[in-house]
Amino acid sequence: MGKAGLKAGLIGAAIMLVLTLLSQIKIEGLACLCCPVTLLAYAGIGVLAGYFLTPQRTAGSGAGAGAIAGLVGGVLAGLVWTIVIFIQMRTASVADILSSMPADTLRQLQEANIDPEQFARSLGTWAPAIGGGLCCLGSLALGAGLGAIGGAIFSTVKPD
Repeated sequence: MGKAGLKAGLIGAAIMLVLTLLSQIKIEGLACLCCPVTLLAYAGIGVLAGYFLTPQRTAGSGAGAGAIAGLVGGVLAGLVWTIVIFIQMRTASVADILSSMPADTLRQLQEANIDPEQFARSLGTWAPAIGGGLCCLGSLALGAGLGAIGGAIFSTVKPD
């Protein structure tokens, strides 16, 4: 179960890397297409892990291998997204950040005696950490869950 999950997970990690990078290309609708494809890829990673299991496959062994594969794929996807978020926030200027904030938010910051420019500068530090952490946790949860489902279904449908 462990070898099958790891093998499928490494293949899945490469797929997730490509999907993550594709979603960064500024083509209308491409990022929206990559999101559901990523979810399908997590399930596909689980199916691949189930396929790599030696027959007699069971739903439990398929789910375990799929969860391992999904976790491996999720770790890489989460790390790549964290790097992408960090690069985007570090390359954005203070003017870019301020122009993307609603006027009400800027007014509320000023009313709270918070300098909007200083706030925008600090976003480059803590936003990637928080966003990346949440992204990693989400990738791990989705990868393990959908991978386990894919592996269990494949192993149940094709036990030998």
